Amino acid sequence: MFCVIYRSTRREQTYLYVEKKDDFSRVPPELMAGFGKPQLAMLLPLDGRKKLAGADLDKVKQALLEQGYYLQLPPPPENLLKQHLASTGKK
Repeated sequence: MFCVIYRSTRREQTYLYVEKKDDFSRVPPELMAGFGKPQLAMLLPLDGRKKLAGADLDKVKQALLEQGYYLQLPPPPENLLKQHLASTGKK
């Protein structure tokens, strides 16, 4: 199984995985409108891989088979104040 990964022009660290190059037919129009013009990031074989850098491999494969796309969002921002308070023993 191969996938094609596109970078969002509107949202940092947001990627769209699809099954075929330039085929966004199974991606909802609302998602495409918010994603912006897709920029090709890479072609990636999924078979034989054990992991992906920013996404769960099994979830990506399942989403591609079931809905035809997978959207990788950036990780949530770190709450530095919460981390600091936890490290000092304060709540």
